[in-house]
Amino acid sequence: MKDIFYNPDFATERNRRHLPHWQQNEKFYFVTFRLADSIPVENLFRLECQQKEFLRTNFRPFTANQEQQYQHLFFEKINGWLDNCYGECLLERADIASIVKDAIFYYNDNKYQLDHWVIMPNHVHVLLLLNGDIKIQSVTHSWKSYTGLQINKLVGKTGSLWQSESFDHIVRSQFYLDKYRNYIVSNKERVGSRAMLSTETIV
Repeated sequence: MKDIFYNPDFATERNRRHLPHWQQNEKFYFVTFRLADSIPVENLFRLECQQKEFLRTNFRPFTANQEQQYQHLFFEKINGWLDNCYGECLLERADIASIVKDAIFYYNDNKYQLDHWVIMPNHVHVLLLLNGDIKIQSVTHSWKSYTGLQINKLVGKTGSLWQSESFDHIVRSQFYLDKYRNYIVSNKERVGSRAMLSTETIV
């Protein structure tokens, strides 16, 4: 079976805006994208201050250990806030969740293979295995641009529906793949019928 997890011996393309984005071909990714109103502004301001303090003593490019600390300190906090279902929570509407589901499935078995995914009231988690040289950022951009247009049209709004940047993380081992699968299922269990879940396992 091909190497589907992060391999530190392989070439890794790294770029960032506010978040780090690592690219290795044909790997498993855990992806989170969220509605623009899903986290209170004051929470994000405090997090930005903590981030600046971390970066004052930890310089890029990060070591693997620093990268893990950074993700633990900041991304786990964001996931915790998302789980509080803040904001308008448009995604709990069945018709809107179906738009997101259709977008996720559109390139399934072409650009990627879907594993577990969940559409929560204000955010989405997806586990997927990339095919060939497909870039994860091109995948998330296509999901968000299409669904943003369709959902805004449905609800009679304009402007940015989604937070501009998505979180994507290369899965490092079977242990972490199982961990992310369990996390996705636990999200659904917490909010019940307000979420849409798939637990297909591809490996």
